[in-house]
Amino acid sequence: MNDYKSFNLLNKIYFERTGGSENELKAANIILEEIKSLNASCYLEEFEVDGANIKNASVTFDDDYSIECVGVGMSGSTPLEGVTGEFIYITSLEDAKIQDVKGKICLVHSKLVNYKLYEELAKKKPNALILCCGNVYDDFDKVDLDPYMYRPRHYEKGKIPAVCIRMKDAEKLLRKKPKTCKVIMVEDELKNISHNVIAEIPGSTYPDEIIAITAHYDSVSYSKGAYDNGTGSTAIMQILSHFVKNKPLRTLKFIWCGSEEMGLLGSKAYTQAHKDDLDKYKLSVNIDMIGVTIGNDIACVTANNSLVSYLKYLGNMSGFPISVKQGVYSSDSTPFADSGVPALSFARLSPQGGAKIHSHDDVMDYLEEDNYYKTCDFIIKFVSNMDGSVLFPVEKEIPDNMKEEIDIYMGRKERNKN
Repeated sequence: MNDYKSFNLLNKIYFERTGGSENELKAANIILEEIKSLNASCYLEEFEVDGANIKNASVTFDDDYSIECVGVGMSGSTPLEGVTGEFIYITSLEDAKIQDVKGKICLVHSKLVNYKLYEELAKKKPNALILCCGNVYDDFDKVDLDPYMYRPRHYEKGKIPAVCIRMKDAEKLLRKKPKTCKVIMVEDELKNISHNVIAEIPGSTYPDEIIAITAHYDSVSYSKGAYDNGTGSTAIMQILSHFVKNKPLRTLKFIWCGSEEMGLLGSKAYTQAHKDDLDKYKLSVNIDMIGVTIGNDIACVTANNSLVSYLKYLGNMSGFPISVKQGVYSSDSTPFADSGVPALSFARLSPQGGAKIHSHDDVMDYLEEDNYYKTCDFIIKFVSNMDGSVLFPVEKEIPDNMKEEIDIYMGRKERNKN
């Protein structure tokens, strides 16, 4: 019986911890101390991430109507006096292909700009973009103006200075039908340091066969990240505590990934730094969001379908209801699968109207310890079965259909619409 209670660790990392920030490093050091208290070896690995210091950001329409905004990092700077242009609304990729946007200022009704839409806009060279966050129903004080940053897949196509406004403001703005717009966006671009936290338990019988167990510990801006992904971070601590007391046959690597919310950067950095050893990695097990009161447990498997079947059997045998499918999960399992390591992610997903992520609403109130430990126990059983196998049961291959899905997810390939 494991008497360690990892759920208590949530309270220690219950603060905003964005990638590359001082608070992310603070969380990393808390995790390090917790690992040491369990008598496991651990260390930090650092890697660079983009950073931006927004010095000035504003947006004005028809010279007299201003809206509160934040600058979008890594989008480039306007001149200090800003840029002006005709205001237009771009509704879609198809709209961007039709409209003449050169020298204009374009409203796009999204914060995360679709890569294909951005590429089309970048080719046509608008003066600036106005992005949107939140929804039209929430009061202004309920919407966080998120200081989002462009991803490399955006700015490698060219930088378009951008600001972000609330969706509710955008809706009012479009009703006013302004003719012109002025955007000021001035930033200093820099590199910050993020960290992966790594613990290892050597295998007693097959030390050169490795199972990676991962979760990201960073959060988005404005969020204390209890559900996403404080719960995953503490869950792999629960798994670590089990195997400290029950020595594994195979080597277990526990990786708390930094800067996942910035584009899976921690797991990408890890797989790149350890690429020469990845032939030893038999499986990657990722945990991203568990423990909510209202929700259902799932597993997404980026590996052979036989693992899907096994997890379904194990759920039925254990009396643990879990929905399992083959696919690509948007979390730290995917860079491992992209590197040829069979991977899966566990989660307890909240339905529409349940617990929220990526906002200040991601708080402890909607988590339940019983659900949390039920999921932890099932994952421990699964990892124990994998580790205890005489011959490792998961084929070391990524099926062709999953390779294609990974290529689409990573932006290397477009989905065939035929």
